[in-house]
Amino acid sequence: MTVHPQKVRVLESYLAGSWRQGKAEGKPLLDAATGAPVAAIDASGLDLGEALAWGRDTGGKALRKMTYHERALMLKTLAQALTEQKEIFYQESFATGATRKDSWIDIEGGIGTMFAYSSKARREMPNTRVFVEGAVEPLSRDNSFSGQHVLTPLRGIAVHINAFNFPCWGMLEKIAPALIAGVPCLVKPASQTAYLTELMVRHILATGILPEGSLQLLCGSAGDLIDHVTGQDVVTFTGSAATGQMLRRNPAIVQNSVRFSMEADSLNAAVLGPDVSPEDPEFDLFIKEVAREMTVKAGQKCTAIRRVIVPRKLSDAVADALGKRLGKAVIGDPRDEAVSMGPLASAGQREEVLARVSDLKVEAEIVSDLDGSSPATGAFAAPVLLHCANPMSAEAVHSVEAFGPVATLMPYDELEEAVELTHKGKGSLVASLFTNDPSVVEEAVLGMAPFHGRVMIGNRKSAKSSTGHGSPLPMLVHGGPGRAGGGEELGGLRSVKHYMQRTAVQGTPALLGAVTGRWISGAPGQEDSRHPFRKSLADLKIGDQLNTGAREVSLEDIEHFAKFTGDTFYAHMDEAAAKRNPFFEGRVAHGYLIVSFAAGLFVDPDEGPVLANYGVDNLRFMTPVNAGDALKVQLTAKEISPRISADYGEVRWDCLVTNQNDEAVAQYDVLTLVAKEWPMSA
Repeated sequence: MTVHPQKVRVLESYLAGSWRQGKAEGKPLLDAATGAPVAAIDASGLDLGEALAWGRDTGGKALRKMTYHERALMLKTLAQALTEQKEIFYQESFATGATRKDSWIDIEGGIGTMFAYSSKARREMPNTRVFVEGAVEPLSRDNSFSGQHVLTPLRGIAVHINAFNFPCWGMLEKIAPALIAGVPCLVKPASQTAYLTELMVRHILATGILPEGSLQLLCGSAGDLIDHVTGQDVVTFTGSAATGQMLRRNPAIVQNSVRFSMEADSLNAAVLGPDVSPEDPEFDLFIKEVAREMTVKAGQKCTAIRRVIVPRKLSDAVADALGKRLGKAVIGDPRDEAVSMGPLASAGQREEVLARVSDLKVEAEIVSDLDGSSPATGAFAAPVLLHCANPMSAEAVHSVEAFGPVATLMPYDELEEAVELTHKGKGSLVASLFTNDPSVVEEAVLGMAPFHGRVMIGNRKSAKSSTGHGSPLPMLVHGGPGRAGGGEELGGLRSVKHYMQRTAVQGTPALLGAVTGRWISGAPGQEDSRHPFRKSLADLKIGDQLNTGAREVSLEDIEHFAKFTGDTFYAHMDEAAAKRNPFFEGRVAHGYLIVSFAAGLFVDPDEGPVLANYGVDNLRFMTPVNAGDALKVQLTAKEISPRISADYGEVRWDCLVTNQNDEAVAQYDVLTLVAKEWPMSA
């Protein structure tokens, strides 16, 4: 019987609407643990200019037809579909060297990021196709000319060049904000682990959830990809600083002023505070965190701890505790459930890490090396802890990154010196500080912050709830200055705005409102016989307005409100004291009495389309109200945002309270939930 070898899977690229193979045989990609072939990769001969043009035209047009909420709901649906298929990705991920726990960060962490962006966009963005940023800027005394900043999606494509260590998360955390913004994506994963990215993209496209052209994939060399980018495109890069700088200097990027975001090498530090002793909980937390960051993903994380900065008197205690902790790591094939640390992503990566350890040994000595615990075959590398006795005068330990389970212990004498040591990394993604002393936190964080994209403070109170040193979160920025690349990813809506153009639009309030979909003060309102609160979203229009009658505020009202609420602040109760106040001429009404009386003037009491009041924004009191003043209200429908997944939406009302002299007393936004139809369907 003849046994035929199993044919190696050849990765394909999804470009310009079809799956395509390169023209060459392809470079083999090997299982990190076993060395067995997993796939072959090649992108030679593919027309990348055509792919970019197709994405801009087909994908961009389709996405821009959708509102922010529609795109957000699209992401949620896609994340749900990927969650149902996650076991397929887990099985493929073992070949990258990741344990199941490592893969959870990559696979479910990436999917969770999509859920988070979907939720934030539906909460914080309107159900429109233009995003209004900031307040209206009045540009004339008579309110006939105003300005407003708006954000609109770029008319290009987002090119994402990703690293090998997170083939799923690295893709999903970048495409999520771009798709929310309305910009299509082309993803170019690192070749070493591209088979996992390709598998996930196949499943994404098979769902049919994304509009055609929204997502493309390039497996293999980037070739002349960057030569075709335009001023409307965005390029994001994660990888080595050398490669990133080369891309940043590409003539197309320079000449077209292409937005370029880079996340590069980062010698992240963990600092043990001078207040900590070996008996303190912070000491144990520090040891656990450093050991975890050295072994999770075999230390192949851009946020991993590379420099361990500790009080000199604790150097031996930290080295001993870390050595014991690292010794508990079980190194082997990640498919084995007993294994806690898998191999590096490839044999080439292992050789690179060993070479960098040799560079570090010029200035540091190895104090813990568990090399004998590694399997003889595969891309395995055991944790290595080095010690640099004089880190202030050293260079290599602050400039050489061994992208694996390697860290260097560095002693300091004063906290100021510890902060200075973090600076010597010339810019990092993250630093952590373990202390229980507020004065240490203040000095250290303010000193470290300019050189870091994120600072994580660890202590006994947050031990159970902390997400840890090495976990980028969707709502917080991920990036860092200097050596770390100078870019920012994630950070909630900050990253969505990266794919949009900010434009200042000037004109009359009415014409500005035509652009923004909002009523702007100075624009005409329309008033009819129906109270605006009697209108469902189907009937309500931007600019619908109510002008109320007046209500006089009496001294008895002020005193009753004070006694009823318990707010007996002197300005409301003591005439002489109130007159001594530089803002008042005598006793004044409570601000919240004004708001309460205003509600009494504009609210329609009957059951109807207005379902709930859920808040007030931007409340300001402008003119004091004295007994005898008469209040009236102008209420205008300012913004209407239907929820696509509910039978109601949000309505923002401009509420202007004036006195008998037409002086503005108070102004604020009233937020209500209003039914789309009334009566509501059962």
